[in-house]
Amino acid sequence: MTLRDALTLAASQLEQNAGLRATAQRDATLLLCHSLKVSHAILLANTDRIISIDEQVAYRALVRRRYGNEPVQYILGEQEFYGLGLRVTPAVLIPRAETEHLVEAVIDELRSQPSGSPSILDVGTGSGAIAIALAHGMPNALVTAVDISPPALEVARVNAARHHLAVRIRFLESDLLAALAPSQAFDAIVSNPPYVATAHRDALHPQVRDFEPHTAFFAGPDGLDVYRRLIPQAHAALKPGGLLALEIGYGQRDAVAALLTGWTSVRFVDDLQHIPRVALARKP
Repeated sequence: MTLRDALTLAASQLEQNAGLRATAQRDATLLLCHSLKVSHAILLANTDRIISIDEQVAYRALVRRRYGNEPVQYILGEQEFYGLGLRVTPAVLIPRAETEHLVEAVIDELRSQPSGSPSILDVGTGSGAIAIALAHGMPNALVTAVDISPPALEVARVNAARHHLAVRIRFLESDLLAALAPSQAFDAIVSNPPYVATAHRDALHPQVRDFEPHTAFFAGPDGLDVYRRLIPQAHAALKPGGLLALEIGYGQRDAVAALLTGWTSVRFVDDLQHIPRVALARKP
């Protein structure tokens, strides 16, 4: 069996899972590259090479995991976010491209401020994706990142060290802002909190529902429980004129706007599908 044969067979097997059909070829290729520890370019240049029995066994094991809906990012242990490679494990939410809109919005807002070294708090940091992207994009920023999960914080610390940002990001175990000193104030607070309603659990794809951490997805019957707690805490911890930036879910614009009553400069940023994805507000 050649590498081409192995790839064709794996893609065909993955296509039998209707939920994976659209990504079967891509996933089969990623898994083969990972299994052989070669780049995509090297794989394409050597598709006629014979794959050994041991290599076949190792590759088939990865394909079986993917066929069972395990996210390919967890199998690879890797995901790119904002152009940065990140380590991901089942302890953390897999960073999504939609969240890059949140990072871009925060950078755009803070670049217009006179403060040369903005202090930023990332709430629910998970893999550290947002905190790391912000620290990377704003070399003078002072970033604090909190999460309630110690295993998630370990992943985030590894990612920060990987990008030589460990000395610029302070990680802290905390339920939202509970562990922060009351006297501490920030120029910006940013968060991609859980916002999926528990009633929608069964509608999620199995690779999300059965593998990614539920605490990073679900937030009560209407998906707003964390916003209800976080927004008042953020108001207390922001400097006057400070920025609050939140990722929000589909159909949540009006509900989140209502929770931001009393804030100023409230606006929403759409994602590429023209869905309101980011809520921005300023503390009066």
